[in-house]
Amino acid sequence: MALEQLKPPAKGEEIAVIITNHGTIKARLFSEIAPKAVENFKTHAKNGYYDGVTFHRVIKDFMIQGGDPEGTGMGGESIWGGSFEDEFDINYRNFRGALSMANAGPNTNGSQFFIVQLDNVEEHIIEQMVELGEEKGFPKDVVESYEELGGTFWLDFKHTVFGQVFEGMEVVDKIATLDVGSNDKPLKPVIMEKVEIVTY
Repeated sequence: MALEQLKPPAKGEEIAVIITNHGTIKARLFSEIAPKAVENFKTHAKNGYYDGVTFHRVIKDFMIQGGDPEGTGMGGESIWGGSFEDEFDINYRNFRGALSMANAGPNTNGSQFFIVQLDNVEEHIIEQMVELGEEKGFPKDVVESYEELGGTFWLDFKHTVFGQVFEGMEVVDKIATLDVGSNDKPLKPVIMEKVEIVTY
């Protein structure tokens, strides 16, 4: 059984379309698993909150992060004004392509999010996951997906996974390889020109 997170979107499903100055990224959204994170993201997108906002932190073989209107990594807020709590599920993880909430510690979600770009997990880590097994949080499908896709397993249960890129990972990869300056900020701005919520 393939993980639901990695399946393509169904017809009629609402998806996110992130149009950047480097290309378009499309992601599924998991409202059943992370209802608050998805509501927050969708509402911000529909209100134009993310339009013109940058990916302010870009780290090759790790992730690209955006969603802060200030572009500093210190700003942004949720649609409720403050921050909101984390939402975790054993079968929804920080695989390559995961759309996850950035935070400043437990239950501090605002408007910032990242897309996991890392495309491998070291063999000895996979072996440890196999040994730990489902009892310790590593169902077989999760381990196999990490082995196949890669990802940032150490962020699981620390960052809410609320979506998964199904088209445009080459754009994420392209952004991840751009030249950056201090604080991993791209030297030339990477801009989300528009974030749309559309029916697939």
